[in-house]
Amino acid sequence: MRKLIVVLVCLGILALPPVWRLVKDVALLLSSMDVESVKEYILSFGYWAPAVSFLLMLFQAVLAPLPAFLITFANAALFGWVFGAILSWSSAMAGALLCFWIAKYLGRDAVMRLTSRTGLEQIDAFFARHGKYAILIARLLPFVSFDIVSYAAGLTSMRLVPFLVATGIGQLPATVIYSYVGSMLTGKAQLVVTGLLCLFALSVLAYALKQYYKRKIAVKNDQ
Repeated sequence: MRKLIVVLVCLGILALPPVWRLVKDVALLLSSMDVESVKEYILSFGYWAPAVSFLLMLFQAVLAPLPAFLITFANAALFGWVFGAILSWSSAMAGALLCFWIAKYLGRDAVMRLTSRTGLEQIDAFFARHGKYAILIARLLPFVSFDIVSYAAGLTSMRLVPFLVATGIGQLPATVIYSYVGSMLTGKAQLVVTGLLCLFALSVLAYALKQYYKRKIAVKNDQ
């Protein structure tokens, strides 16, 4: 009953016209793959810019798979790579915790509505293959969806503290590298790197889908 109440309250908040418009605007902003637009949006809030950046990271975490590296690049360019890295890492940790909690509390059906069945099944197989080290390995691999891993971990019997420790250690190298690179890139160079990251992500997605359908066909032939 409590789960139903939580879901209804969340849906009611999202149904409010101002909230729904904000959600659509932010989703459009992040899906544009334009770092400059993200920087301008964050800067428009003045002193509240770091807090808005933090909330943007939480937003993209819940609505996987919106790109987090855009926010990391923007943070590094706006606040310097050291403070930007701290802000990006801490907000990513908060996002991971939120996804973990949503999965624990609302269950698999809710997670599949926020992500995708295929992506979740891929991570389930990854967890089965690597066991207790799956979280740490997944955080160290840039092509594995950060948010879907957090959701999938919440659907297992994994406890919160080991999840946060593995996430924190595994996420740190990528955050530092993205922040350092992001602080040095401007204009066309930033666009090129963003394009390469998008191309890399699409290549990994295509490979994952290919492997999924190959397994599906193999299972069908065995029957």
